Amino acid sequence: MSTVSRRYHITTFGCQMNKADSERMAGILEKMGFEWADEPENANLVLYNTCTIRDNAEQKVYSYLGRQAKRKQEQPDLTLVVAGCVAQQEGEKLLRRVPELDLVMGPQHASQLESLLEQVFNGNQVVATEPVHIMEDITKPRRDSAVTAWVNVIYGCNERCTYCVVPNVRGVEQSRTPGAIRAEMEELGRQGYKEVTLLGQNIDAYGRDLPGVTPEGRHLHTLTDLLYFVHDVPGIERIRFATSHPRYFTERLIRACAELPKLCEHFHIPFQSGDNHVLKAMGRGYTHERYRRIIEAIRSYMPDAAISADAIAGFPGETEEQFENTLKLVDEIGFDQLNTAAYSPRPGTPAAIWENQLSEEVKSDRLQRLNHLVAIKAAERSQRYLGRIEEVLVEDRNEKNPGQVMGRTRSNRLTFFAGDIHQLKGKLIPVRITEARAFSLTGEAVDVGTLVTA
Repeated sequence: MSTVSRRYHITTFGCQMNKADSERMAGILEKMGFEWADEPENANLVLYNTCTIRDNAEQKVYSYLGRQAKRKQEQPDLTLVVAGCVAQQEGEKLLRRVPELDLVMGPQHASQLESLLEQVFNGNQVVATEPVHIMEDITKPRRDSAVTAWVNVIYGCNERCTYCVVPNVRGVEQSRTPGAIRAEMEELGRQGYKEVTLLGQNIDAYGRDLPGVTPEGRHLHTLTDLLYFVHDVPGIERIRFATSHPRYFTERLIRACAELPKLCEHFHIPFQSGDNHVLKAMGRGYTHERYRRIIEAIRSYMPDAAISADAIAGFPGETEEQFENTLKLVDEIGFDQLNTAAYSPRPGTPAAIWENQLSEEVKSDRLQRLNHLVAIKAAERSQRYLGRIEEVLVEDRNEKNPGQVMGRTRSNRLTFFAGDIHQLKGKLIPVRITEARAFSLTGEAVDVGTLVTA
């Protein structure tokens, strides 16, 4: 490819892990001399970082790809890349479906983008989906935010949930060393970042694959140990982590979050179903009683903590009564936020070939009823913020109202208030909450001088 007008565009689908991977790949492209283009049509390298967790996300990728493949027929120097989970799942089949593709690469290969593209620029069509050991990546990601940042701590997943394609496409668990994680956070602190979210597909599994155990047989490296190790990184004011698995969530971890002032009072712990028979069929390895005990423990240490989760409606064989157990759990726990989805069969997963699939109508009806209840409970939970003063980390301006800025409370509630983004970006501002909606808040900045008793 000529050095003139090397411009790239990345479209990211799916989870936070994909967003973090996209930032790393953007960093590699910029190191190679590419410049960011706001629209794929203005780029001569277009990369789709894909998600296969649900069928509609996958289909969207194919429609976007079709458009670029057509464009490539008129502009042969266009480089087309598919990365991420669809790439890993489909591999060479993608080339047969879209012969215009130059590079198909799984998530484990994100840090090797430069060497893969060199092969492409030498005239090869490349498929990189074989399992690899993930090397420490020294490339500086091109972060989408200047205030908050993702930091991967563990890649892959060893769980075998019957509906989930993630272990097939992201590989086995590979933890980064505590030293490498802390070094990345220290660099972020020096660059002025205020908040870090530690990421893992199953973050509570962190450290199980690292060498060393105590005389009592406990792993030397756990997520809890990591939190104590990185907590005092200079410049970082807030730390979050996601995503947790109820099977591995410990009271020791909850206690650490209560003790360490930078740890935010927000936990994302998917439950997927409120019915034990369905949970067993899903291969989740816990009961709804165990899940409730975790939430009770969190609230005993931190009564005001925000709880978010994921849930699936219409899993194969789920009866109306079993679905109502999910509604009951949602009603009784009162989540601050819940990511919901109708069950979507994924290739290569056991549940996809079971004969007891539910109709689209039943799945859609259950999802609607679940979403309705979620909105009611979230609105109830939001009321507790009214009149309170919350610390908000300002991230950006409100696109819908440029006179307002937006940020998040420690409990991860999106909050809007009047202010100048140029003065406030990256600052922690006390905000008195005047309006509470189901999933966001509005308030007014408090004059710090008046905060004697607040």
